[in-house]
Formats: sequence, structure tokens, C-alpha cells
Amino acid sequence: MKIIQISDPHLVPPGGLLFGTDPLFRLEACLADINSNHADAELVIISGDLANDGERAAYAALRDQVATCVPPCRLMLGNHDDRDLFLEMFSETRPECGFVQSVVDTQEGRLILLDTLASGLVEGRLCEARLRWLDERLREAADKPAFIFMHHPPFKIHMPELDSVRLADADAFHAVLARHGNVRHIFAGHVHRLIAGSWRGIPVSTLRGTNHQTALDFSDSWKLGLEPPAYAVIFIDTDGVVVHFHDFPIAAA
Repeated sequence: MKIIQISDPHLVPPGGLLFGTDPLFRLEACLADINSNHADAELVIISGDLANDGERAAYAALRDQVATCVPPCRLMLGNHDDRDLFLEMFSETRPECGFVQSVVDTQEGRLILLDTLASGLVEGRLCEARLRWLDERLREAADKPAFIFMHHPPFKIHMPELDSVRLADADAFHAVLARHGNVRHIFAGHVHRLIAGSWRGIPVSTLRGTNHQTALDFSDSWKLGLEPPAYAVIFIDTDGVVVHFHDFPIAAA
């Protein structure tokens, strides 16, 4: 099974720039590359920070872009998003207990897409309602593998500025996972870096954004990175999970 993960497009209203680049133009390039090379993917998942400031015009542009994606596409929310406006603009989305989260059952296991947005906060949260929902979805999966997609990573990446705004409820989240023992990988966004490792025995990975990145700097300050944008090509089968990170080409605007 092939899945594509995109993260952190940070769209602004069409024609606008963010950190000197055009987020919409870069998302267009990303989707064009996916359509050309991975039209056979089972799913494309965009893991949050869809818009930079939750603007209506940015979500309208996103809606137009998603319509061009050949594989089916699932949208997730990050701390820069506006849940109420998103649900208005993407009225086909069916919220689960009031949140933009869902499950996708595949031949290789269950994908669980979590909503970690806490309106008004930069860090992520999983309230009791979301934790109960996750607990139920993992229980339903039983002995089938489960794979979690979420915007905020629950683990430290050892960059203080970003670690201070990761998932705040990491221990409660892990307690739910530990009850079931069927989560095989956690895919996150938010940090705008390519990172792979494990957290409390569970393999994890994060991804660059499609517009701008975080520099490799372990000091107490955040710095803009110069790395190119990327998406992930994820293969899942009975043997395990393999994640390829691809720097997609961007034509001159």
C-alpha cells in the first residue's frame, strides 16, 4: 500500500507570499508531481497547517487545489487552522465528536487521523473526548496494525522552541496507545523537518513543509531553513513501514 503524506502548506490568500515564497504555487507543484509519479497511491494525507492564518480565501484556494489531486485526499488540521471555518468551507467533512478526525481501513491495517488543534494555542492538545475516541478506534482495530497521523508530534526533537509547542498531552496519549499495543507508526508534521526515530518503542517520522522549513539549529531560537520542500512516499505491508522523502521540483514562478 502506498500513501503520500504532505504537511504544512501554510496557504495564504492567492498572490500572497510567506517568507518570500508563494505557498499556493508550491502546493500546486507538489500535487502536480504526485499526480505525475504517484497517481497509484491509495491516499494523500495533508497533515495540518493547511492555511497560515485560517483565512477563507486560503481555504478556497486549497479546495481548488485538492480537486486536482488524482488519488483521494484527506485533510487534517494544525495550530494555524480555523476548525469552524474549515468545516464551513469543506462541508463534506463529517466531524467526529466535533473534531476533524477519521479512520481509513485498508488491507494493511487502520489509519487513524487525529485532530490535535487547540484553538488559540500553538501546542497540540487531545482532550478527554478525543482520547476516548482514539481509545475506541484502537479497540475496534483489535489485532490489526494501526497507523496514526497527527499534526503535533508527541515526542521531543531536541529543538527547544519546537519542543515547547509539541503535543501537550503526550503521556495521556501514550497511555491510550499502550493499552492496545497495535500502533506501528506515528506520522506527524508541525516541525518542518525530516526526522525519523522512535518514541517509547513506536517508530515515528516528521516531514518538511511545502513552503518553508525549520533550520537545523538546536539553540533556544527558531530560524528559517533553506532546505527544499518535500513530501513523503509511504509504503506499508506485512513486513513493515518504509518512508521515502522526496524533494519535489519547483519551476520558476
